[in-house]
Amino acid sequence: MNKLIRNVAIIAHVDHGKTTLVDQMLRQSGTFRENEKVAERVMDSNDIERERGITILAKNCAVTWKGTHVNIVDTPGHADFGGEVERALSMVDGVVLLIDAQEGPMPQTRFVTKKALALGLKPIVVVNKVDKPGARPDYVINAAFELFDKLGASEDQLDFPVVYASGLNGWASMKDGPAGEQWGPDLSALFETILTHVPAHQGDPAAPLQLQISSMDYSTFVGRIGVGRITAGTLRPMMDVLVCEGTPDEGGKQFKGRVNQLLTFEGLERVPATEAGPGDIVLINGIDNIGIGVTLTDPLNPTPLPMLHVDEPTLTMNFCVNNSPLAGREGKFVTSRQIWDRLQKELQSNVALKVKESGEDGIFEVSGRGELHLTILLENMRREGYELAVGKPRVVFRDVVVDGKTERHEPIELVTADIEDQHQGGVMQALGERKAELVNMETDGRGRVRLEYRIPARGLIGFSNEFMNLTRGTGLISNIFDGYEAYKGEIEGRKNGVLISMDDGEIFTYALGKLDDRGRMFVKAGDPVYEGMIVGIHSRDNDLVVNATRMKQLTNFRVSGKEDAIKITPPIDVTLEYAVEFIADDELVEITPKSVRVRKRWLKEHDRKRASRDS
Repeated sequence: MNKLIRNVAIIAHVDHGKTTLVDQMLRQSGTFRENEKVAERVMDSNDIERERGITILAKNCAVTWKGTHVNIVDTPGHADFGGEVERALSMVDGVVLLIDAQEGPMPQTRFVTKKALALGLKPIVVVNKVDKPGARPDYVINAAFELFDKLGASEDQLDFPVVYASGLNGWASMKDGPAGEQWGPDLSALFETILTHVPAHQGDPAAPLQLQISSMDYSTFVGRIGVGRITAGTLRPMMDVLVCEGTPDEGGKQFKGRVNQLLTFEGLERVPATEAGPGDIVLINGIDNIGIGVTLTDPLNPTPLPMLHVDEPTLTMNFCVNNSPLAGREGKFVTSRQIWDRLQKELQSNVALKVKESGEDGIFEVSGRGELHLTILLENMRREGYELAVGKPRVVFRDVVVDGKTERHEPIELVTADIEDQHQGGVMQALGERKAELVNMETDGRGRVRLEYRIPARGLIGFSNEFMNLTRGTGLISNIFDGYEAYKGEIEGRKNGVLISMDDGEIFTYALGKLDDRGRMFVKAGDPVYEGMIVGIHSRDNDLVVNATRMKQLTNFRVSGKEDAIKITPPIDVTLEYAVEFIADDELVEITPKSVRVRKRWLKEHDRKRASRDS
């Protein structure tokens, strides 16, 4: 069984072209037939991934190049899905680091590179999109070297190979060429670099079995499917194994199981295998209570690997049963038991998530890496037919003992904003109000400036909408977790109050016309409303209770003069992300398969007054 194998992960900042490059690698390695119709970004199989153009789950595929089996892992670019990246890197022997030829290294580039260097992986730097008009490959290579040096890379890691590529057009080259031209015939330069610089996995096929499960899949036919890399030994179908949760020192559980099916990756397909050895990335099924990070090993001679550890969550949200007057109209799963079971199912594959019951009945505390991480979970749940309400995201504080005193520490994020020069003042002022500290500022000489800030994670909640307004939609912002520091003090919340409906019923155009000068609405004519539901943003800083169900009084008297046409400003489109960012501490977002509504936690006005007195 001397199969030539290379395992490589593709890592990069979001939107630097990982999935598009994998597409081309699959095409050029002969994975698809000549006449086969293939969708763009074929690896993004999830509906939300396709809609948003981002990768959420790490995925595996394999290509064959010159007789060598190359396993490729496509990883997400968002820091919120860092748990996926960490797991993916545990399966590979080398990484391809993609950097946009115009943008250069971004915060997420730093995050994924740090993880890869810490594991001792040697990166291959691919300068992607070199055919863009604003490309500056020399700057990118120098910036990449500086980044590696800052992150404490070894001599060997600093001596990285460089490949110039255009993932979209499917070519790569070892040398740079004239701007606007094609520098290489195809991706063969990239494949050759992978074969040369990614080491083959060194493991003894005759040794006791070691297979660590790095990710999970589920099938209604065979149940739970574990995906991982064989470190040592040989695995065959119907083989008895011992499943260990970490080493004996870690004190995890051990139980026996039997592998039913053994599958390997061929292109995008999963094909049955009669045996697999060291370096193979395989899928196994037949063991029901298998989890992420466990080791499958030989029952007679167990040699378990340490459990996989990922970074702790930094953001938490309360998930609870929807108890509004409109509850149960649109959702299929509405009870606390159903929501709890769904969250438990999510924990099996989403390793960076934590769920616990709060002291109150039917309220669960769900902690994750960031807003995007949690809103993607909510979006998946509502598409599956779940109906629930969620509270405002809160950061996870820690109590740290410093010099014998207990201090409250909070998570700090490193933020990078790419904006046009004219918007610089407004953005810097907004970040300053949120207790952000400027770390670095550089201009590109083309009318854009890059700002780097360190900011408490609390200050970023609700900032992305404000940022888009300040930069007229032209700004790019990204953030990564940078560590815990002492509490930075209070941060001012939302500046505007809200318009609250005083009655149950249906919105009429007449009522909208009367409320138009009070602020921006969230609802349109014909929408159902209830007492305590938030129908819009007030133009002032206080909350206002309004009559949103008002109708025009009709009489049988004729009036002279023509009535004015009712002018209505179009409503704000309340998306799930917008709503979660918008709400204050005493508000909830009501999420159903068909709609997203914003409401007060206490629907009756006298309850709200009592709650504000008590607090």
